[in-house]
Amino acid sequence: MYLSLRAVTSTIMSANHLIYAMLTHRGRVRHGNEDTCAAAPEIGAFVVCDGMGGAAAGEIASNLAADTFLAVLSSPPQGEAQLKPHARLSAAIQAANHAVYQQSRQSRQFAGMGTTLVGLLHAPLVKGSNGKPSAPGRSPTNHTNSRVTDPPTLWLGHVGDSRCYRYRRSRLEQLTSDHSLVEEQVRAGQITQEQAAESPMRNLITRAIGSQATVEPEIQSHHPRPNDLYLLASDGLTHEVTDGEIVEILAAIPKSLSTAALTTACEALITAANRNGGNDNITVLLVGVAPDISRV
Repeated sequence: MYLSLRAVTSTIMSANHLIYAMLTHRGRVRHGNEDTCAAAPEIGAFVVCDGMGGAAAGEIASNLAADTFLAVLSSPPQGEAQLKPHARLSAAIQAANHAVYQQSRQSRQFAGMGTTLVGLLHAPLVKGSNGKPSAPGRSPTNHTNSRVTDPPTLWLGHVGDSRCYRYRRSRLEQLTSDHSLVEEQVRAGQITQEQAAESPMRNLITRAIGSQATVEPEIQSHHPRPNDLYLLASDGLTHEVTDGEIVEILAAIPKSLSTAALTTACEALITAANRNGGNDNITVLLVGVAPDISRV
């Protein structure tokens, strides 16, 4: 069973050596909440979606995408190829896109709706048909950082401008690149990051779940280390809270990690975003890597 809640949810997943907590809030300006956060703890899958297309349509899009994403990942793998995390994650994102796209075509009320999506999948080594442990092979999409001898891997996929950050050894790193107009302008050298943050076009995304019949997600793999923190967030957080403020909050989490500490951090991130304006819905999902993951 996967969980999709609009309040704090936290649980210990001893089988996956992960701990998580999540929280979504409508902010101080919006009357509704078009964000969704959800998790399938038994398979180590987590997702944040930020809907668009009007209050009703945006909420439906984000919920439908998150539910479909987790449902596909929770289904029994079909064939040897589906044991590969990259293929599973890609299939789940494509299924979410198809579900939202088809829903958007059902009535004028839903026309043009869509959602961002950022999701994590914890993929420990699995046994192949020969009964021996196997791991994802090297490819351009996994940055050549997966080897048979490597520890369990976190796979990350995203579409749009909801983000994933990693906090490791007091350093915050943004792992995803926004699919947005201003991000393209930054990469082209047309504007600076500071100008992008203030641009009136910063909410214009160039890729979304459900806007077209198919979508091209970005998928990458990362090797978790003990005490890593992975933050999935909608732009309601990242438009209001600076990296420095995020670091200050995450640095207060004890190294031992606990659900209570992650829940407190989620609450602090939401509070900071609302204190700084709260102009949009705010969603945060924190995944912590337990200290004993190196022994898996």
